[in-house]
Amino acid sequence: MRSPLPDELLGRPFLGSQAVRTGLLTPGQLRGPAWRRLYRDVYVDARVPVDHRLRGRAAGLVLPPGAALGGRSAACAEGLPLGDDRAAVLVLVPRGVRFSRRGCEVRQVFLPRTHVREGVPGTLPPVTVPQRTAWDIASEPDLVEAVAALDVLFHHHYLQPRHLDAWIAAAPDAPAAKALALADGRAESRPESRVRVRLILAGLPQPVPQYEVWLGRTFAGRVDLAWPAAKVALEYDGAHHAEYGQFTRDRARLNRLVEAGWTVLHMTARDLREKILFAQIVHQLRVALASGGMADSI
Repeated sequence: MRSPLPDELLGRPFLGSQAVRTGLLTPGQLRGPAWRRLYRDVYVDARVPVDHRLRGRAAGLVLPPGAALGGRSAACAEGLPLGDDRAAVLVLVPRGVRFSRRGCEVRQVFLPRTHVREGVPGTLPPVTVPQRTAWDIASEPDLVEAVAALDVLFHHHYLQPRHLDAWIAAAPDAPAAKALALADGRAESRPESRVRVRLILAGLPQPVPQYEVWLGRTFAGRVDLAWPAAKVALEYDGAHHAEYGQFTRDRARLNRLVEAGWTVLHMTARDLREKILFAQIVHQLRVALASGGMADSI
């Protein structure tokens, strides 16, 4: 007698109708607690954690011809940390093609075959090619969040900015072109990306992410955002900076930066979240940059 958990079905989404048709499961077993229903006719081993990437893989089993995952869902399907587990899976379908699944956001769009990369059923769904994925993310309405996501794409070498030169040249006034102009793959976290973009939109000169400061031949430290011409740095203090060991290392690094002649300001999530506090940081940076000789740039 076949095990109720066939090896062929473990660890990946599958079509329930196909599993029954091939004799791997009975209808009763499929309805049992060993399996979790993700979409109509799509199931997975109930022990498998459900996240955005898994739901994207599952959706790939039921997509109509010519359709693909797009935007953040496409990037997530290929292993990038951009999938929000609470968000619907983005499915792009060619104009005139109808598709609907609960838990999927379906958009009818211009989607030529050259914009789609074919997948492997149950493992990798059809996804948009990297250029289309990046362009669609860059076109999102929230500029700050779009740039933060683009930074992730470039940081993980999903593609290089030059791969989008032709797209920008074809639509230089598109919102996506503005977002791509602000993106920087040197950023190492989305909060840092959000800080950088917010500061630029506030009128400050564009900072250099993850800048290395040297004291002669001695490495003084790397700062989140830097204006090297003024020797001004801004550090985004995330939760891990409060840990004892990290706190001690941060203070030693700060002392070395001061010794190297740098002015270092600090910013927290609360400063980014609250308008008054953010405005204070912007003002303090203006003062520091002016003192460092960049008055003409602010």
